[in-house]
Amino acid sequence: MSFLDVLYFIIPSAIFYAAPLILTAIGGVFTERSGVVNIGLEGIMIVGAASSIIFNLSFADQLGNATPWVGLIVAMGFGILLSLILAVAAVSLRADQTVSGVALNMLGLAVAVFTVKMIFDKGQTDSITERFSRFDIPVLGDIPILGKMFFVDVYATSILAIVVAIVAWFVIYKTPFGLRLRAVGEHPMAADTMGVNVTKMRYVAVMISGALGGIGGAIYAQAISGNFGASTISGQGFMAIAAMIFGKWHPLGALGAALFFGFAQALSVAGGSIPYVQDVPKIFLLILPYVLTILALAGFIGKAHAPKASGVPYVKGKR
Repeated sequence: MSFLDVLYFIIPSAIFYAAPLILTAIGGVFTERSGVVNIGLEGIMIVGAASSIIFNLSFADQLGNATPWVGLIVAMGFGILLSLILAVAAVSLRADQTVSGVALNMLGLAVAVFTVKMIFDKGQTDSITERFSRFDIPVLGDIPILGKMFFVDVYATSILAIVVAIVAWFVIYKTPFGLRLRAVGEHPMAADTMGVNVTKMRYVAVMISGALGGIGGAIYAQAISGNFGASTISGQGFMAIAAMIFGKWHPLGALGAALFFGFAQALSVAGGSIPYVQDVPKIFLLILPYVLTILALAGFIGKAHAPKASGVPYVKGKR
């Protein structure tokens, strides 16, 4: 296998594994930009993964190839519902946002595993038959070298994740909604003085986070694992948080960081078929994504600065 063949293999795989992280990290960007810390992305991904797999298994015969796409919508709905718990606790009740997020992770896992146990009478679902398909992009796939690397045998979920990152950048930095969102996260009292409803903006941001986190979990379950169990989502939500911090709370920065972590995940899964990498003990490849997550956080916390009001409950009329 030549070096070019390795690139043809590893780059599409990296984008494929990064797609759930990209979407979930972008959701985290929205909440943090509004001043809410969402540690509960892992729990939201778990609920999204479970709901999409259960829906896929239940309606695959009726919906056919459209099943995984409708599954994304179902996961988005359940992600929003779970995120509303965080919104009520952190925004309305002004509870500690970190503790609320941790509770959300525990609740998401417990509800998902209990539901699977009740429906399937075991700790893991059956494997789905309807998955996301791959396709070639006309014209672009014929470009020498780059065509085969980026536009041949592409997953639609990879394109969706990149498009969402670009749209999120435009919304946050080029629209009135994005301006109000950033104002609420930087100086909520000033935003309130100018007529911006701080509570409403934070609720909307948390719901967007829930929607994208649910979709991220659904993509991971329906495109990568193919089923759901207690260990299907095992740290991906925290990797998304790390990607958000690594990307300095910027949608395109989070995109780049998620691709970096996706590359590590691709190596951990497919490293056994890559020359030289296959000689590395498998355990080192398996822990690589988590080690890189720790190193990224250790290197960037303190150097990257979150929005000023991030994690601070807003009480109208108080400085």
